[in-house]
Amino acid sequence: MRIIALFGPTGVGKTALAIALARGLRERGEDPVAVSADAMQVYRGLEVLTGAPTALEQGELEHRLVSVVPVSERFSAGRYGEMAHAEIDRLIGEGRRPILVGGTGLYLRAALADLSLRPPVDPQVRDRLVRELNEVGAPALHLRLREAAPWAADTIDPNDGRRIVRSLELYEAGELTPRGGPSELWSDDLRHPTLLIGLAMERAALYSAIDARVDEMVRRGALQEVLRAERAGASETARRALGFGELLEGDIDAMKRRTRNYARRQLTWMRKLSGARVLDVSGRDPGALAREILDSAAL
Repeated sequence: MRIIALFGPTGVGKTALAIALARGLRERGEDPVAVSADAMQVYRGLEVLTGAPTALEQGELEHRLVSVVPVSERFSAGRYGEMAHAEIDRLIGEGRRPILVGGTGLYLRAALADLSLRPPVDPQVRDRLVRELNEVGAPALHLRLREAAPWAADTIDPNDGRRIVRSLELYEAGELTPRGGPSELWSDDLRHPTLLIGLAMERAALYSAIDARVDEMVRRGALQEVLRAERAGASETARRALGFGELLEGDIDAMKRRTRNYARRQLTWMRKLSGARVLDVSGRDPGALAREILDSAAL
């Protein structure tokens, strides 16, 4: 049995297509289940902010690995990979078709392959580097990284404080070694046969969809979610959710800009996925697209 894996930027319509695929699979006598590959949808209490499938959507297609972690906990791709492997193996063992749905490239890869992920580092080291980031700014830390590990600095934007801190903490732990970019984390040696589908959309239409999505999140109470998470002691990893900081600051426009920038990075990840069939979904009905996939793929 082949896994169906859907990857694409925020707002492109992954959940709608997964539901349409599930309907088509049921017509063939199958019993599909979605498995989320989203780094933030694992958090319980941030469902609106992270665009997790709604109760209505989950009524149409069961989703696993959604809302399974308290917002106060730190979470990692390594831990996710272990959970995803268990879910996928269990579903296949039960004869149920897994539909992997996500926009986090590393999580998608962790679910599909056995990756050698770098271990977490001493929290005290991270706390110190984060304080330095706040004091001197990302460009100054980027210069330090360039002196220590130029091959790593070359792959990181000087203003991307989170990635700079991560690289410096790995360097101090002796875990940062020269290697290629994110694509090297991909392995063609997947744990199970997989139909990998990348979803793209005309850029202006995607940005319009993202802006509308953010407005809808705000209308549905994303700010209230963030305030509750803040009171509950949201972890550092939970705070990385798109819009978390921007909503606390009341800057909806900044939330939209950050989401659009993230969508561009997701599209970059998608281009690095070897073996992916990339489909332009601009203006296309999810049902028709699902029929095209199911009719043309050997599942």
